[in-house]
Amino acid sequence: MEPERLTYAQNVRGFLPPDEGDVLYRAASHLEVPGPLLEIGSYCGKSAIYLGTAAQEQGRILYALDHHRGSEENQHGWEHHDPDLVDHELGKLDTLPTFRRAVHDADLESVVVAIVGHSVQVAQHWDTDLAFLFIDGGHGIQPAQDDYTWWVPKVQVGGFLAIHDVFPDPADGGRPPYECIYLPAMSSGNWIEEKTQGSLRILRRIS
Repeated sequence: MEPERLTYAQNVRGFLPPDEGDVLYRAASHLEVPGPLLEIGSYCGKSAIYLGTAAQEQGRILYALDHHRGSEENQHGWEHHDPDLVDHELGKLDTLPTFRRAVHDADLESVVVAIVGHSVQVAQHWDTDLAFLFIDGGHGIQPAQDDYTWWVPKVQVGGFLAIHDVFPDPADGGRPPYECIYLPAMSSGNWIEEKTQGSLRILRRIS
């Protein structure tokens, strides 16, 4: 990634540490199967800059799926609430304008396609095989189970699955991405782990 783009990505609002962002970008830059990239959970666009840059360099598309109303931990009274992202007329979070500005300013509008909706509703009508899937959506049990059930099978053999906020030790953070996505994937026999960085896990589908 060009230094200017890298600096920009690191400064976009979000929760992806620079070292994890670098690993995410590098994994998405070495795809050997055709097809688009898709991320679940875009927030303000940080991961979309890393993945969108990888897509741009390969002549691919990144679909960025988010309802843009924020996860549970982003709501008022929770640790990661940001009042600057609240639409005060509606009294609800709205991260879409911030996301769109981030993508625009990174000159990635031609390759990053925003999908505004809920994960399961979109997945029910999605029939395109994926080369790369990044799951960083809702971290509750049901959202994590839904993302695994509905989206992980859409990654083709040879493609990659990236999972954020995987914490094997309960003392480090929430459990659903680990228990409801990572463990089922690894126990299925369809995936091998390619890279670990912080709470990020990169898996490759082998069958």
